[in-house]
Amino acid sequence: MAGENYKVQKQEAPIDWVVEVPGSKSMTNRALLMAALADGRTTLKGVLFSEDSRHFLASLKSLSFQVEIDEAAKTVIVEGLNGRIPTIEGEIYVGSAGTAARFLTAMLAMAEGTFVVNASEQMKKRPMKPLFQVLTDLGAEIACLEKEGHLPVRIRGIGGRLPAQEVCSVKLDISESTQFLSALMLVSPMIKQGLCIAVTSARKYGAYIRITRKMMECFGAVVDFDGEKYHMKSGLSYQAGCYQIEPDVSAACYFYAAAALTGGRAVVKNVTWNCMQGDLKFLELLSQMGCTVNTTPDGIELKGVEADGAEGGRLRGITVDMKDFSDQAMTLAALAPFADSDVRIENIGHIRLQESDRIHAIVSELGRLGICSDEEKDAITIHPGKPKPAIIQTYEDHRMAMAFSLVGLRVTGIEISNPMCCRKTFETYFDLLDSLCNRK
Repeated sequence: MAGENYKVQKQEAPIDWVVEVPGSKSMTNRALLMAALADGRTTLKGVLFSEDSRHFLASLKSLSFQVEIDEAAKTVIVEGLNGRIPTIEGEIYVGSAGTAARFLTAMLAMAEGTFVVNASEQMKKRPMKPLFQVLTDLGAEIACLEKEGHLPVRIRGIGGRLPAQEVCSVKLDISESTQFLSALMLVSPMIKQGLCIAVTSARKYGAYIRITRKMMECFGAVVDFDGEKYHMKSGLSYQAGCYQIEPDVSAACYFYAAAALTGGRAVVKNVTWNCMQGDLKFLELLSQMGCTVNTTPDGIELKGVEADGAEGGRLRGITVDMKDFSDQAMTLAALAPFADSDVRIENIGHIRLQESDRIHAIVSELGRLGICSDEEKDAITIHPGKPKPAIIQTYEDHRMAMAFSLVGLRVTGIEISNPMCCRKTFETYFDLLDSLCNRK
C-alpha cells in the first residue's frame, strides 16, 4: 500500500462486525516508562506495536535498558533499575510520538548524565516550552538545538543535585497539552523528596491525566489532587510485576462509528465500561445521536440508526464539548454530513497543535467532499450535505486517515492519500478494513 491511495469500498448493506483492536497507545507508553523506572522485571501484556511505541522501545534500548519483545504474544518485559538510567550519556529519537517526547524528556532531565532528544520534523513543531521551563526550574540544563522551545534538545540531567528540601514545588501551564503534567507525574518517583505541581492554567484535569493517575496507582504510586495542585509524596517508587494494557478505545471508535454510519452493528472485543480511557465518552455521544449501546460478553456493542433501504438512517445533529475526548473530533466530523442537522464541536483549540492543525485539516477535507463547515479558533460547525467523491489528504496525521475513511462506507469514490501514516498507532487498520469489507 506504500505510496498508493487507499480506495474505500462502499458498503451496500448495514455492517455487522466483530472486531479486535490493538492495545492502547497512551497506556502502552505510560506502562513502558513506569516499567523502566520500577525496581525489577515488569511484564506488560496487550502491548500496542506501532510507530509510536516502537520509537519508545527503541529509545529505552538506546539508553541501555534491558528490554525483551515478543510482538506475536503482544508482550514486553522491561528490567527496571528503581529510577536509575543505565547509562549517563546517549541520544534517543522519538519520531512523531508526543508521549515519548514529553515522558522521556522528563525522565532524562531527572537522571544523571547528558542526553540528546531528537524527533521528526512533525514533532519538532509541537510545543515543549512549558515542560522545558519546569524541568529547568528544577535544575536541569536544557539547550534547544534548533528552535527555542522545541525539540531537538541537549539535556544535562539533575541526577542527585536537587535542592535539599522536603518537597519540590513547581508551577505548570497545561493549556497546550496535558502530556506535560503526565510527564512530570510519571517521573515523580525519581524525585525522592516528593513533588508538588501547581497547575496555573484554567484547565487542571482531563481524561489522560486520570489515566496517568490510575496507572501510577496500579504500579504502587499514588497521586493526590486537591483541585489546584498535584501532590506526590516522598519515597514513591514503582512496583515491578505484571500489567495488562487495555484495548485502544480510540481505535475502537472508528468501528463503532462505522456502525453508526451504516445503520449496522459493531462489537469491539474486550472494550468494556470499566476501561479507563476517556474516548468511551464517544459512545455516549453516539447514543445521544440516536444509536443504541449495549453490553455483551464479548465487549460493548453499538447499533446504528435503522433505516429503510441499504444505507443507515440519519443521525441527530448535536453540539458537544469534546475537550476530554478530542481524538474523536475527526471521527465525529466524518459522521456529521449524514446528520439531520448541524453538528458543532466545541472546546478543541488544542488539537491545532497536534500531528496536524486538526481543526483546519477537518474543514479543508470536508470542503474537498463538498461539505460546508465553519472554522473557529477552538470550534467547528459542520452542516449536513451529500459528500462527493474525493481524494482525502491526511497531513501525515493517522487520525485524519482513519476517521475520513469512514465516509467511503457510505459514498462511492472516496480515496485516502498516504494511508500508511496510520502506522503511528494502528498499522494494520486498512488491512483490517479490507478484511471486514470482504475485499480480496
